[in-house]
Amino acid sequence: MAEPPILVVMGVSGCGKTTLGQALAHHLGCEFAEGDQFHPPENVAKMAAGTALTDDDRWGWLRTLSARMAEARTAGQSLVLSCSALRKPYRDILREGAPQAWFVHLHGDIALLQQRMASRPGHYMPPSLLQSQLDTLEMPEADERVVSLDIVTPLPEMVSRVMSTVR
Repeated sequence: MAEPPILVVMGVSGCGKTTLGQALAHHLGCEFAEGDQFHPPENVAKMAAGTALTDDDRWGWLRTLSARMAEARTAGQSLVLSCSALRKPYRDILREGAPQAWFVHLHGDIALLQQRMASRPGHYMPPSLLQSQLDTLEMPEADERVVSLDIVTPLPEMVSRVMSTVR
């Protein structure tokens, strides 16, 4: 590999971004950055109240994540980041920080996503916002450097498929 990989694990809430992201970071021996932790308090409060974020709510957050990716790239370090990255313009902003980034798109059955969201006690993202995320989602295209995985795929197989693609 010419450059250490920078991976963005993306998808709607409940798809397993954190679980896969942590596993990939462990495999690569690098940092895992949970994108949700970079949201400003106003965004968290909106989502906790059951209000979907607008593009205007997201731009600053996405630029912060892009800057974190740029830091890793400049330092010659791998990074695994979780971020819903639901629309192509969002992914374009992230790519500004690391043009070589790979997107790992997790997708699955809505009933399973709802079940997973309902079983996360204390998470600020309510299951009622899942449909708004699905409505917003613009499926990544092949020219976006994407690995697409169904959420029912066993975790070790997911890690293997991602690593065989990005290396």
